[in-house]
Amino acid sequence: MSVLTVENVTHGFGGRQILENASFRLLKGEHVGLVGANGEGKSTFLNIVTGQLMPDAGKVEWSNRVTVGYLDQHAVLAKGKTIRDVLREAFQQMYDLEAEMLSIYDKMGDVSPEELDRQMQDVGEIQEMLEHGGFYMIDAKIEEIANGLGLGEVGLDRDVTDLSGGQRTKVLLTKLLLQNPTILILDEPTNYLDVEHIEWLTRYLRDYENSFILVSHDIPFLNAVVNVIYHVENTVLTRYTGDYEQFQQMYAVKKSQEQRAYERQQQEVEKMEDFIARNKARVATRGMANSRQKRLDKMEMLEKPREKPKPVFQFREARTPGRFVVEAKDLVLGYDEPLTKPVNIALERGRKVAIRGTNGLGKSTLLKTILGIIPPVSGQVTLGDYLQPGYFEQESSRHNSSTALDEVWNEYPGMTNFEVRAALARCGLTTEHITSQMMVLSGGENAKVRLCKLMLKDVNWLVLDEPTNHLDAEAKAELQRALREYKGTVLLVSHEPDFYAGWVTDVWNVEEW
Repeated sequence: MSVLTVENVTHGFGGRQILENASFRLLKGEHVGLVGANGEGKSTFLNIVTGQLMPDAGKVEWSNRVTVGYLDQHAVLAKGKTIRDVLREAFQQMYDLEAEMLSIYDKMGDVSPEELDRQMQDVGEIQEMLEHGGFYMIDAKIEEIANGLGLGEVGLDRDVTDLSGGQRTKVLLTKLLLQNPTILILDEPTNYLDVEHIEWLTRYLRDYENSFILVSHDIPFLNAVVNVIYHVENTVLTRYTGDYEQFQQMYAVKKSQEQRAYERQQQEVEKMEDFIARNKARVATRGMANSRQKRLDKMEMLEKPREKPKPVFQFREARTPGRFVVEAKDLVLGYDEPLTKPVNIALERGRKVAIRGTNGLGKSTLLKTILGIIPPVSGQVTLGDYLQPGYFEQESSRHNSSTALDEVWNEYPGMTNFEVRAALARCGLTTEHITSQMMVLSGGENAKVRLCKLMLKDVNWLVLDEPTNHLDAEAKAELQRALREYKGTVLLVSHEPDFYAGWVTDVWNVEEW
């Protein structure tokens, strides 16, 4: 049975067609992975099916009595509430029922016997609904899912306004899972999760009996939880049955068939045109030439398979710095409160270090502290000689109205328009992306613009905070290759061991701090 049907949806933005006659169906119990390169329209599609965006044409139909839960990473959490308060909101309906039941009990002393009978019946029904819905186990259920996603370590009595971006997303995800909707819609849920919490979510989604639609660039995670893939490319949605690996095999076959069909048709057209050119002037063969011309005119021309621009990343190396890039003595990280005990660290030139550990323990804070962006709670940081650092921040401002072109040009005014465009094109961005505002670009395109700025600078120390968060599989593999070949020092925060395994020299675990 289909729980969601999308028919012939077309949508454009800023003069650019994002989806064209896209159709999609979600069957009961299906676990769908929505995949495609950065900027192909995955988030646009999710916004259309959740009703946040009206398509230009086509229709979206949900079956009756379906509840839809959408992980929106930009939702706002109300000030003054604890994590536990926010998570309890998932059961608001049940709390309302309990309040109704208690108010009926209050009125019972002042009513006639007939009315009392009716009220007793009401109370009994509400009681049964609460028991059936697991109302008296709510706190245990909250603890179970909150601990699975690492909120237990943060503390359920923490005010939500004190949380980091990653912790906020965990709260929203936990609340969504507690609501247990019939359809889950998850956009990059692993972006702010650590390895053990990704493992927990993998088990949860694998056993999830309802349907979900998942957008993720984390291939091992996708492979483990989906059984259907929808691929969005060149405004079209295509359905494949199986996991991501099976999709890749089928997609490769489809691409090579399309390429062969196009080449065969081109050869045929060439032969016919040659025959027509040689024979249309001669009286004896003019009839044959004309009939071929008619055949040629009626032929449905295949489009040349479009190649997506592939990114090429390369970091420019500055002069060699001193032996120690950074040394920290009795360093305590934090803002108002200390996040760590005093630690001593030394980063030697040429080392490539990955930093791991659960969210909120100070990974981003460590990078900002050693770069001097924020002061330590206590202790001292000494930077080495001749350092030229390049810093990639985890999140960029969401309300940036500069175009991608201006974003780079403002930082490198000495470059020509052509040079800036060429630099952005090397990062896999099309002319359309280059002239679009930063705030309308997808997360992955936005990250490519910021990587482009970093690659135009001479650096001998790369400091990267979750650079892979929104990158598609191709861009991620290319970034990995560029970092492997880079001769300078690298300090990387990443929740994807698959990304850094094999080329980093050390792993620092902040949980030990």
